Amino acid sequence: MSDPRALFRRYLEQQIALGQPAIVWSTDRRIDGSADRGADGQTGGQTDGMAERRDVDPSGRRSVGPSTRPSAAPPARRWAKDLPAIPTDIGFVLEAPTQDLFSTDPLAAADMSAVERLVHACTNCGLHEKRRHAVPGEGPREARLVVVGEGPGATEDEQGRPFVGRAGELLTEILAAIDCPRETVYICNVVKCRPPENRKPAADEIEACMPYLHRQLAIIRPKVILAMGGTAAEALLHTKASLGSLRNKVHQYRGIPLIVTYHPAALLRNPNWKRPTWDDVRIARQLLDQ
Repeated sequence: MSDPRALFRRYLEQQIALGQPAIVWSTDRRIDGSADRGADGQTGGQTDGMAERRDVDPSGRRSVGPSTRPSAAPPARRWAKDLPAIPTDIGFVLEAPTQDLFSTDPLAAADMSAVERLVHACTNCGLHEKRRHAVPGEGPREARLVVVGEGPGATEDEQGRPFVGRAGELLTEILAAIDCPRETVYICNVVKCRPPENRKPAADEIEACMPYLHRQLAIIRPKVILAMGGTAAEALLHTKASLGSLRNKVHQYRGIPLIVTYHPAALLRNPNWKRPTWDDVRIARQLLDQ
């Protein structure tokens, strides 16, 4: 392991070679090893073991006290002419931080547990005022398939889980039909709180919740996303196209294949959409198998 003092000396030598003011130590030795004397010709300095930085003019005289304003640095060659060449084998590397330490985005480095806590505490839109429970989502963090719906219904709001009402039971059957047991799939919604009377979420409500969904998908990084219903498709694909025109195609969400199909609640109202939904989820299955 390298001597820290030797490494620090090399650093100081580099700074001097680049024209920075000299560093004076409490031992009254400059970096080149010569004694540093004040205007009275006597050596002097701090005795508490601390290093002090002072401006040094080209003649080698030290200023009366610590510098209070920048001074012009002497030519680099004057200070560097008697020093050894700047070493290239410093022996250590400063690694960049793994995250932006100055980011104010609470989701920038949040794991799934942190996202869930933020969802439960969220008051970013009016939906939180009447919720019983926020519904972040559920499923394995390593899921290969993520199902995204519109928002919680009455049963979901009561239990704090996604897709647990009649629509949830149908979703479980659909997933089983393509050999994707529910417990292997991550299931969530665009908005995490129930809209009153199960209405479609408003634009500002979707905007307030989308950062949570984006972060969830970034954490899981699934192989396929299944967007169930027009709201999920619009939010993830930034489109106003009809659900019918988006079906039976492979879209992309940030490089992840995305399939659009009907929401299970819509199938309960219109059983005729079950066959086209079956066609869509089989495409998702094929993508998983690739």
